[in-house]
Amino acid sequence: MKAINLKLSLGNEVIYDDASFELKRDAHTGIVGVNGAGKTTLFKIILKELELDGGNLILDDSRIGYLPQEIDLENYDMSVLEYIYSARPIKKLHRELDHIYEKLAIGDSKEEKRLLKKASKIQSTLDTLNEYTADDELLNLLSFMNIDDELLERNIKELSGGQKSKVAFAHLLFSNAETLLLDEPTNHLDKTTKEFVTTFLKNYHGSLLVISHDVDFLNSIVDNILFIDKITHKIKVYEGSYDDFKKKYAKEKAQKESRIIEEERKIKKLEAIVKKAEQASRTNHNLKRLGASRKIQLEKCLNELEMRDKVYNRVKLKIKPNREIGKIPLEVNGLTFRYPNSDYLYKDLSFTLTKNEKFLIVGENGIGKSTLLKLLVDKLNPLSGSITFNSKADISYYAQELEILDGNKSILDNVKTSSYTELETRKLLGNFLFYKDDVFKKVEILSPGEKARVALCKILISRPNFIILDEPTNHFDPETQSIIGENFKEYEGTLILVSHNPSFVEEIGITRMLVLPDGKVIDYSRELLHYYYYLNTDIM
Repeated sequence: MKAINLKLSLGNEVIYDDASFELKRDAHTGIVGVNGAGKTTLFKIILKELELDGGNLILDDSRIGYLPQEIDLENYDMSVLEYIYSARPIKKLHRELDHIYEKLAIGDSKEEKRLLKKASKIQSTLDTLNEYTADDELLNLLSFMNIDDELLERNIKELSGGQKSKVAFAHLLFSNAETLLLDEPTNHLDKTTKEFVTTFLKNYHGSLLVISHDVDFLNSIVDNILFIDKITHKIKVYEGSYDDFKKKYAKEKAQKESRIIEEERKIKKLEAIVKKAEQASRTNHNLKRLGASRKIQLEKCLNELEMRDKVYNRVKLKIKPNREIGKIPLEVNGLTFRYPNSDYLYKDLSFTLTKNEKFLIVGENGIGKSTLLKLLVDKLNPLSGSITFNSKADISYYAQELEILDGNKSILDNVKTSSYTELETRKLLGNFLFYKDDVFKKVEILSPGEKARVALCKILISRPNFIILDEPTNHFDPETQSIIGENFKEYEGTLILVSHNPSFVEEIGITRMLVLPDGKVIDYSRELLHYYYYLNTDIM
């Protein structure tokens, strides 16, 4: 892959400006940069979903497999097995081949050459898809990824966020693509699946491009880093792991700062000489000539002076509910639910929350944590039982899929309410790093991290007294995660949380935990939190 002088702007925002880079064939590359730098945008260009304003991106003819950060399987009304198997269109290609042979049997000499060429191309594709060993490969893949018969028979639409990630990954790996594009692939993977995927990608004989905040994951699988600089809009490739990149990048920045300091010192001296020459008498010709010479040097130094990198602002949050909630914000009694043709997730589940409580739901992936939140907010209907919120509860729900956002609307239109003027709303959006004309961008063009910031702003601008959060830190960098945790610690309302992030959970001050599938409510246990963390994810 080779990029030559890429130019791209989205609205008034420059993404790439004469950006060039080259990646070797079969390289394993981690793509890094701050949120909104253009990481996912690069994938969209490779997939021909976006056109460049200028420059050229030269790709080889390899088959590309893509795993997006926001996995949307809602349009697939089929079983998990059917979906995974569809990654290799072997049956479809055989039907096309049979159709060609039928035409050849008719004996149309004019078409014979074209049909034979087409048949040869299809057969070549079938060979790359390993048609004779595909079934065995699928069985091995399902075994290694712990996808059992019960899950294979379920409809795609019934899966949890973690299960969707696992199934989408299985579909991608079974596709036998020659180039893989992965956007935050480890967000929802359980520990066993993540270990298998890491090993698979380490030994993957093809080109790999990965966007990830998971440092250990990147260090395990990449041999170079592609850094997209949001300040300069340039792209640079660094050989080695992510840790190697950080050391090299830090050294570059230190050297740059030394150069700037030295140049500033030189400029200060030149300015002093020029000023002294300007103040000298007209008869002091030597000093006047020296001043004129140094003035030329000064102008050159000022023009060539490197600029220090911009320091990005931190997200600021302030959560103050509009009104107090009652003593019992939520009562759940006898809740029973299961998806069609599946086992029960809960039978007679009951629990009660107290005012201003911070309540954590834990359990293995796929056990029904996100489903329970969807039941609470009427996204799903229970088979039996009741869910009763206090009459004064003002509820806001943050979903993993960020479904509270309308992609066709601007950032401003997504968050504005009658409680705030447009000026006040824009000031609040500034706290979430959306400035000036940024607020008019359509949400659909934003990066996942930017969308997550909009969703959080939309929730907090309503100043609810009851917040329901489903994996709120998935799309945020560690610093932003810490800021969110600090602010939720001070939140003066009731909070229900599903999260696999121990540092975030511990920061916000959880009081009690609901353990699924048992349905037991216990006092907060750091040991139990870490048990499920190690069970569901790899060690950071």
